[in-house]
Amino acid sequence: MRRRHRRMTNSPELDITAFLNLMIVLVPVLLLGMVFSQVRMIELNFPGLQEGEPLESEQLDLVVTLIPGGIEVADSERGLLRVLPATDGKQDFESLRNLLRGIKARVPDKTDVILEVGPDIDYQTLVTTMDTVRSYPAVVAASVVEGELFPDISLMDAPEDRALADLAAPAAGEGA
Repeated sequence: MRRRHRRMTNSPELDITAFLNLMIVLVPVLLLGMVFSQVRMIELNFPGLQEGEPLESEQLDLVVTLIPGGIEVADSERGLLRVLPATDGKQDFESLRNLLRGIKARVPDKTDVILEVGPDIDYQTLVTTMDTVRSYPAVVAASVVEGELFPDISLMDAPEDRALADLAAPAAGEGA
């Protein structure tokens, strides 16, 4: 009769050194990525009154309309303030910044603006407009800092058939 001998099997030892090295590197990288993603966020508001919020008639409701034909700056109650037509397909951001600086000098407590965007506006133009509306470069003590204009931006869609307003409208006394 034959005897069967069972072989003694030992379980191999698990080597998790490579896995632990991966975790040691991966955890700090993921934590750093979380911090940088928060820095790039821009808070946006949507226009409209909150429940229970009173409507003040003397409040300036600044609306900046961005369409391919140019930029319009208006007050929702007083009408059109300025029209900045695009030249060679490029928007006039410098004139917009100067106009908003003048408005901010007259109404320093105002921090919100409604940005009405046309459907044919590309992403880079939208971001540049938002940066222009939010702040301006200012020199303080021989260093360049960002001065605040209107950091609370609300986005709104402009109608598809929206055209740039007549340049003669403010000269006629309307909206001035």
